[in-house]
Amino acid sequence: MELVRQIQNCRLCAERFSGTATAHRPKPVVWFTPGARVLLVGQAPGMQVHRLGRPFADRSGDRLRDWMQTDEQVFYDRSKIAIVPMAFCFPGYDQRGSDLPPPPICAQTWREQVMQLLEPRLTLLIGGHAQRWHLGPAARSGVTATVADWRAYAPRIFPLPHPSWRNTGWLRRNPWFEAELLPALRVAILNALSEADDES
Repeated sequence: MELVRQIQNCRLCAERFSGTATAHRPKPVVWFTPGARVLLVGQAPGMQVHRLGRPFADRSGDRLRDWMQTDEQVFYDRSKIAIVPMAFCFPGYDQRGSDLPPPPICAQTWREQVMQLLEPRLTLLIGGHAQRWHLGPAARSGVTATVADWRAYAPRIFPLPHPSWRNTGWLRRNPWFEAELLPALRVAILNALSEADDES
């Protein structure tokens, strides 16, 4: 697909990345195809994903797949699940070793074109950057408030916190997430993927 090739060859952030603590080169991780019924929207690839060229190939991915009750075979089947973060490249670390935010130029350059190709039945918005872009004014003030209001967007959209293990404390403080949101999310995923199977 021409758009995929263009994104894979994108080097808009080469100078930006060379100035980060990691001083790395752009390496877009592109994982989508038209027809996928589930769309995952995250922030940006991490260092492990940058190295492997495979989205959510880390402990965060393990937790996300557990939330979704989806195995790796289905998760990485691009005909079923499109993974389109707010930036396709690892943004690098700051001087404190924290992930930098996704550069806005990535979404400004590519996002509308990608969204025009996709017609998902279900969209998972992971973290504040994804929620603000896709929900606009409907996004609440902060990730917790937006995720807590998940029923306002379900069953076609589910806002989620980042599945990072750094958010384990957040999960403990918000038991409704696992008790109420995740069962509804799993049903929505089964329904979306069943629709895809019915049409094939």
